[in-house]
Amino acid sequence: MTAQNELRLLPWSGPDGKPCYLSTDDRDGYMSRLADNIESVQLGMAAGLLEQAQKVLADSDAGPEELRALATGLAGSLGDALRVATSRGGRLR
Repeated sequence: MTAQNELRLLPWSGPDGKPCYLSTDDRDGYMSRLADNIESVQLGMAAGLLEQAQKVLADSDAGPEELRALATGLAGSLGDALRVATSRGGRLR
């Protein structure tokens, strides 16, 4: 097993929104691959949302509801991207 400072932050939260960690030496194990796949999906969704945001922000007719929905989506994607970056950064050490 890995040392405490080598735990992998997973791209999902546990009960009550608490972070989940994986302790394994197997980077090709099922849970590691699952986490890699979910991170990839999250980053792909963030890229798509960024494209949508650029279109909405360029539209001078975009209303408050549309902007609020966009801001909500961007906040969620930013949180996911920060979690992925934190997880990957921790594994670089």
